[in-house]
Amino acid sequence: MSAGRVTPAGSFPATFMVTDMNKTRTSGRTIGGLRTLSLQAPAVTLLFLWMIVPLAMTVWFSLQRYNLLMPGMTGFAGLENYEYLFTDPALWSAMGTTLLMVGWVLVITVVGGTLLAVLFQQDFMGRGIARVLAISPFFVMPTVSALVWKNMMMHPANGVLSWVAESLGLPAVDWFSSLPLTSVIIIVAWQWLPFALLILLTAMQSLDEDQVEAARMDGAGPIAIFFFITLPHLKRAISVVIMIEMIFLLTIFAEIFVTTSGGPGLATTNLAYLIYIRALLDFDVGMASAGGVVAIILANIVAIFLVRMVAKNLES
Repeated sequence: MSAGRVTPAGSFPATFMVTDMNKTRTSGRTIGGLRTLSLQAPAVTLLFLWMIVPLAMTVWFSLQRYNLLMPGMTGFAGLENYEYLFTDPALWSAMGTTLLMVGWVLVITVVGGTLLAVLFQQDFMGRGIARVLAISPFFVMPTVSALVWKNMMMHPANGVLSWVAESLGLPAVDWFSSLPLTSVIIIVAWQWLPFALLILLTAMQSLDEDQVEAARMDGAGPIAIFFFITLPHLKRAISVVIMIEMIFLLTIFAEIFVTTSGGPGLATTNLAYLIYIRALLDFDVGMASAGGVVAIILANIVAIFLVRMVAKNLES
């Protein structure tokens, strides 16, 4: 009789038990994953259709001859709409205007928001009320804010800025005729400055006061503390502000529509307003759809670049 380990009656080897447990665990994960997938499928499908159907229709119409003023002139146009669009000087003017608007609004809101965040971080009487008043313009609808600035602030005869200029002995400025692009940039920056302030002020709450106090004890002044402690601390928050604002600023429309209607000429016509002109003023659906495809490509390029920038800052 050979010597060996005897398995007690009614028991199973350990390898069988481990295998059975692994099978149970794997099947449990599989069943749980299928259950989760089945619960997520309706929402994911609806979201996918919500995005892909308008995109597919835009691409399809951009390849068609579809002008509502010429109903008999239809058919497949291929890349004719894109060829006409890229040879149209209005497109490049609109893209330049879009970049100028986005760039200047980002500079004003990021710089102004950073300085205001540092200011509102200090202790002073009525700080809570001042914070609420500073953030409140962000909750005003774009159309309303554009009307307020057009009729109450920048009106050449009855506006507040005109009254201030006359009080100083200066001539009144017709903002929307003389400085149309600057006027739109001021209005949009006024709307988005509170958003930058809100994000950056929230980031300021996590600034280590002990580090600031140690820097002061070492002889660092307010400017040195700002550039070497506060600004590096706000680096991630500033990246988030730039990413979110740039995505929304590419589609500025209401402020232009209410104040200048894209004029004088094409002075304030950005890409979004150019698409509106082609679709609802010229009734050229094919051309407007081609412009929409260009806008989608541009927005995705910007979004990819910004997401990578923010991810890099988060990793560092």
